Amino acid sequence: MNGFPASRPATVLVVDDEVDILDLLTAALELSGFTVFSAATGAEALELTARVAPDILVLDVMLPVYDGFTVAQLLRAEGNEVPVLFLSARDALEDRLAGLGAGGDDYVSKPFSFDEVVMRIRAILRRTASPGDGELLRYAELELDEAAHEARRGGRTIPLSPTEFKLLRYLLVNSGSVVSKSQIFDRVWNSDFVGETRVIDSYISYLRRKIDSVGPPLIHTIRGVGYSLRLPRATDERPSS
Repeated sequence: MNGFPASRPATVLVVDDEVDILDLLTAALELSGFTVFSAATGAEALELTARVAPDILVLDVMLPVYDGFTVAQLLRAEGNEVPVLFLSARDALEDRLAGLGAGGDDYVSKPFSFDEVVMRIRAILRRTASPGDGELLRYAELELDEAAHEARRGGRTIPLSPTEFKLLRYLLVNSGSVVSKSQIFDRVWNSDFVGETRVIDSYISYLRRKIDSVGPPLIHTIRGVGYSLRLPRATDERPSS
């Protein structure tokens, strides 16, 4: 689920095995106007996600049996693209990139402020909200159907996470032009994502594996400048990732 009517609050599923954090975060989110469900294990998170269809998951990484990364991977494997905000005491860059690679949309390190978590949730919901105009974007044999929230290349459907969808849309809208990393942060992450530029590199890599797995590569790195979505030129080299 990638959007919600203005007439109802967004539904958040909070998952953490630390009871104090779970209770406090649930209370803080309810006070901020969200409808909140809670779970203490990865298995409960999967069951509740299927039952209540939340607008976003706030998911602790260190959970019993199924850790947070595994929960996100299982959801993505089922075709569920619900946005995921990871919480973790592990704050190394490698952990953040692993979380994004598992299908996460953002990553907050413990200890955190409740205001920051609320801000990150709202930023994710803004950038993953379904467009209402049903626009169909095309470039070469690549299509992005906003009404269906679906990408296709050569007629083949390509599953994308909400953030991958938003990034691909920005590249398509600016097809033929070069966009910088700062522009991508501003328009895709709404300047609310605090992270290293390697996060953008990682998402570009994810898109390339999905979009450019067949056919000529469309996503190109312009060294020292940014990225461009366009047909390849004779002097281009196919990227390794």
